[in-house]
Amino acid sequence: MTDFHFDVSMRDFEAQVLQASLKTPVLVDFWADWCAPCKVLKPILEKLAEEYQGRFLLAKVNADENPELSAYFGVRSIPTVVMLVEGQPRDGFTGARSEAEARAFIDRFVPPPPVDTRAEAAKLAEVGDWQGAYALLQSFLADHPQDEAALLDAVAALMELGRAEEAENLLEREFTREAGRAEAFRARLALTRTAVDTAPLMEKLARNPDDYAARLDLARSLAGQGRYAEALEAALEVVRRDRHFDDAAGQRCMLELFTLIGATESYDDLVRQYRRALAALLN
Repeated sequence: MTDFHFDVSMRDFEAQVLQASLKTPVLVDFWADWCAPCKVLKPILEKLAEEYQGRFLLAKVNADENPELSAYFGVRSIPTVVMLVEGQPRDGFTGARSEAEARAFIDRFVPPPPVDTRAEAAKLAEVGDWQGAYALLQSFLADHPQDEAALLDAVAALMELGRAEEAENLLEREFTREAGRAEAFRARLALTRTAVDTAPLMEKLARNPDDYAARLDLARSLAGQGRYAEALEAALEVVRRDRHFDDAAGQRCMLELFTLIGATESYDDLVRQYRRALAALLN
């Protein structure tokens, strides 16, 4: 038994089923130990109850032990399944059903799963539709203005859209549950403001490829322009050439970039790629 499926009897039927159904649809399954079709259907219903995570409840009634309930619901054969909504039986069926058939029956009465706005926005971000992601998040934040995770997702979208001032405005509030992520975005915005033209740095490196300080300046400027893969590659090149330069400055630069970029989920693959590359060089 779990919170989503449980045994009931005449003693607790009022509270566990009738009262519960005023808020949540309750599926009542009449079964018995000797009933072979019951042994087929009951695990299917239990699986669906777990999957639906409280969008409906499954109340299991041993028909032999609770003849009063069986008589009340007019049970003549088992398994018999009855859906109660707002304290009233709405529909039911007898006999075993496939999982697909049971799911179709249940779906007629249960509310749809809640939309995970952050997950939907993340899907759009993965394909580069930052405008669409931001629009979704804006709509969500209109009703949930204190949701720190969604606020920071909106910050990420604004930064990708080049709207740094709006992102900065969102970051002015205090973040308590997402303080580390908020600080990473603030640092990324600061890097954006201090980014310099990369052309002189590239020319400098063309003349002297071992100018590691210039290469790290290049990495930070590239990151400030949102060119994160190039920035990580520039920092990694310093580690390749001299891992001990300036007290492991190349490695420290990469770790800083991991923190800044890691605040945005869509860069997770990039961060993993360069973490592996850095580890391969250091081990």
